[in-house]
Amino acid sequence: MLRTLEAGLVRLVGWLAHRPRAERQWVAVLMDVVLLIAAVWFAWLLRTGEWNFAGHGPIVLVLVAMLFWFPLVLWRRTYASLLRFAGGRTMAGLAITCALLAIPTVVIFTIMGVQGVPRTMGLLLPIIFLSLLCVSRLAIRFVLTEFVALANSSEERRNVCIYGAGWAGKQLALALRHEPRARLVAFLSDDARLDGQLIDGIPVYDSGTIEALVGGLHVDEILLAIPELSRNRRRQIIETMANLSVHVRTLPSFGEIIDGSVTLNDLRDVEVEELLGRDQVPPRQELLEATITDKVVMVTGAGGSIGSELAIQIAALRPRRLILVEMSEFGLYTIEQQIGWQLQLRGEAGAIELVPELANVADRDAIGRVMAMHHPDTVFHAAAYKHVPLVEANPIAGIANNVLGTLHTALAAKAEGVTSFVLISTDKAVRPTNIMGASKRVCELVLQAIADEGGQTCFSMVRFGNVLGSSGSVVPLFKQQIAQGGPITLTHREVTRYFMTIPEAATLVIQAAAMARGGEVFVLDMGKSVRIIDLARSMVHLTGLTVRDEANPEGDIEIVEVGLRPGEKLYEELLIGNSPRQTDHPRILQAHEHFRPWAETEPQLAILADRLRRGDAAGALAHVRLMVPEYVATDQESADADAGDDAAGLTEPAPNRRVAL
Repeated sequence: MLRTLEAGLVRLVGWLAHRPRAERQWVAVLMDVVLLIAAVWFAWLLRTGEWNFAGHGPIVLVLVAMLFWFPLVLWRRTYASLLRFAGGRTMAGLAITCALLAIPTVVIFTIMGVQGVPRTMGLLLPIIFLSLLCVSRLAIRFVLTEFVALANSSEERRNVCIYGAGWAGKQLALALRHEPRARLVAFLSDDARLDGQLIDGIPVYDSGTIEALVGGLHVDEILLAIPELSRNRRRQIIETMANLSVHVRTLPSFGEIIDGSVTLNDLRDVEVEELLGRDQVPPRQELLEATITDKVVMVTGAGGSIGSELAIQIAALRPRRLILVEMSEFGLYTIEQQIGWQLQLRGEAGAIELVPELANVADRDAIGRVMAMHHPDTVFHAAAYKHVPLVEANPIAGIANNVLGTLHTALAAKAEGVTSFVLISTDKAVRPTNIMGASKRVCELVLQAIADEGGQTCFSMVRFGNVLGSSGSVVPLFKQQIAQGGPITLTHREVTRYFMTIPEAATLVIQAAAMARGGEVFVLDMGKSVRIIDLARSMVHLTGLTVRDEANPEGDIEIVEVGLRPGEKLYEELLIGNSPRQTDHPRILQAHEHFRPWAETEPQLAILADRLRRGDAAGALAHVRLMVPEYVATDQESADADAGDDAAGLTEPAPNRRVAL
């Protein structure tokens, strides 16, 4: 019987909720007429103790109240409020309208007096009417949010838990009332004093009981409402949920919460950056500004992952002119538009001269022309091919772009008297096992040799590991594979990598540039290395899915090992030697590494350039091996390089051989 009544109420309320707005407003008017009559009746009963409502006095009360009420609600736009979102402000608006109604009723019935109507009715009627209005609005909101949600939702409702019992958590709980697909079952709080308390009827549990809570209440989703926490504490919380196979999402900005427009559709998935990231050391403003503010700054590879972030942060430091060098038309267009839009938002559209240059740094004439045209004070050289398998398959293009691009840009910078030149390097340059890493090590040797020659330009290098979200990163690949239902392809279960967020890396690079005195190899402190298989498992669990393996054959996503790619390492390193020197910055170290003087390096580069021009991949690889003795190539690469040695009749560099660079 009860289920039949509930089903009928759901259908009735659902029908009313989908009627045109004008019809629903007339329903609200009729409802308030009934409430006004009921208020007169209750007020009369309380004052006289009589149930008789047919006398002269109650009728006069109803007519006078209606005479003033409806002009007031039209003026106050009371019926413009959406009842399903009725809250504190709606109640305050009703209170003001009823207070205005009390003015004429008090004047007419209390001060002037009407025969047959007790004088206290002038004040008692508005108070009781206000009480009935508030109760009715709250009841309607409850009915609409609960019953209409059931009527409209064809999906099974998910049990949701909010982590955070503070202001943000309470605001999110209010928003969830209008979400038909979610049922709020609990709050979690780090404050043990709140354990066992209720927030709007929802129990609060201590965060230490999260594992038992998820199983006991069958929680499908956890929403993080803790935007004020530090990154380290946030990471610790996410790590506790990484093995629970419960979908974890987090709040949008405070601005959206304050506006009251938050729904589950506005929440975003927890990004892996929040699991791997760390609290940044506050940057030193004098280091950030030293090589940027009021200067002409050039960024090569400005459309890439690191180059674009460098350009964005440099633009915020108010250079006089920012030159964006990129050989990808789309990449250059994208970063120019992004920086231009941000400058416009900050009201600085005309304060910085933004110059896009479509050029290939491996083209000596092109980079020389750009450098001579703009005379930059500072150059950040981020242009490089970094995708290991692609460079492995295209050694000529990879070596030419990385090595010759660095060589031509550095020599052009020296010729134009650039003050500071910074090379963006990689941990793959340390004891490289692939062509990309070996080519970047050659780039480091080139800059060290040029710096050793002296001159006006201060050359330095900054070496760091993987950045989260960069092109070719495993993170977007894993996200795509999880979204497609798997499997996740993993090269080897023992592979570990260092990770850093792109903004942190760019900020540290800019500060390292200001610390350089010439020839330094700076190494960024990347923190602890991460096993990629652990990262994959965490990403699966945080989406509410489970890993399918021998222990759980019914899991959702399988992780498959496909074998190491050509040139791929199990472990990455950041230092060639030992005992790096600490600098003034806690996240920036300085390495001590051997290099050859320019007199020895220049002829070797000439030979390499000649082999690249002739398309001699085997010969080019052989020469890279000579320049980077610690380069341990794959078996196939070694065979190709040996063949190149034999073909060239060269086993040692020929210092007297000169070929135009």
